[in-house]
Amino acid sequence: MFASLGFETLTAPQVAVWFGALVGLAFGALAQVTRFCLRRAVVGDDAPAARGIWAMALAVAVLGTQGAVAADLISFADHRFFAPDLPVLAIVAGGLMFGTGMVLTRGCASRLTVLAGSGNLRAVLVLVVFAVTAHASLKGVLAPVRTGLGAVTMPLPTLPGSALVWAGLIAAIAVWIAVRSGNRALPLALAALLGALVPVGWVGTGFVLRDEFDPVALESLSFTLPAAESLFWIVASSSIPATFGVGLLGGTLAGAGLLALIRGEFRWQSFETPGQTGRYILGAMLMGLGGTLAGGCTVGAGLAGIPTLSFAAMLAFAAIIAGALVAQRINAGSRVSAAPPTTRQSQPAA
Repeated sequence: MFASLGFETLTAPQVAVWFGALVGLAFGALAQVTRFCLRRAVVGDDAPAARGIWAMALAVAVLGTQGAVAADLISFADHRFFAPDLPVLAIVAGGLMFGTGMVLTRGCASRLTVLAGSGNLRAVLVLVVFAVTAHASLKGVLAPVRTGLGAVTMPLPTLPGSALVWAGLIAAIAVWIAVRSGNRALPLALAALLGALVPVGWVGTGFVLRDEFDPVALESLSFTLPAAESLFWIVASSSIPATFGVGLLGGTLAGAGLLALIRGEFRWQSFETPGQTGRYILGAMLMGLGGTLAGGCTVGAGLAGIPTLSFAAMLAFAAIIAGALVAQRINAGSRVSAAPPTTRQSQPAA
């Protein structure tokens, strides 16, 4: 379709960068105002409300994506989510790592990108370490770990029956969770707009920007690969062109920062102790490696992956949640054991 849009000086990959920036700008703003984050939805103090926001976004993302598939606008037949060999060990291990990492850093990759835009220097450091680790896992010293675990495969299972039936079922459950979450109508409406960005991304890259002579990868919201691509582009932009992911990450930072400034929420924040710094760095490394192994983050494999009805994405998402729950339980247990006694010890006689 791209050839019919009338661009004379820009190629489809170049337009994809600007398209990614616009999608990211909207995502950053909406995620800032709704505090969109899977960690909060799973183990946060306000988990029911955060879960409702996440569920409403997922419902719209599923219906919009599968509606686009039914209309023959896009197809996931050749997408990596539907590769015939499922790297089950890599996905499970990566998901557990990512879930653990997001508990240690108190935010998933998308949430930390939004926080970085609003002045959180802890999130900035996490993003840098996350991007370096992800790139090392894709093309660097950690690549043997990825390829070694990825060699353990099984045939890819598929969901039986109609895709639209599955989409309707997932959306219905998600809407039920959202309605019972206690959120008001406005936050849920904003969450629905955020979820709509998923099919916008799929259709934009897979249909509107489709060009046989200068193809664009089929992509939507994601933060693991875009972080790695952005890092590589920053250090070698004269030889490496920007991508949809680079625009998406930059747009998210800008959207979150702009809305934080408008709402008076922009604040510089940093680490409080060396121990906290070490915990965040470890979490960032786990998320960087885990995201590449699992094939995506909470957004790439979850919010954008589940709507494809890919078993690989669903397995990764389940492993991320499991990792977060286990990490939170261990973390809570260590806090209890480290707490000082509540009763005074009797003193020996002098």
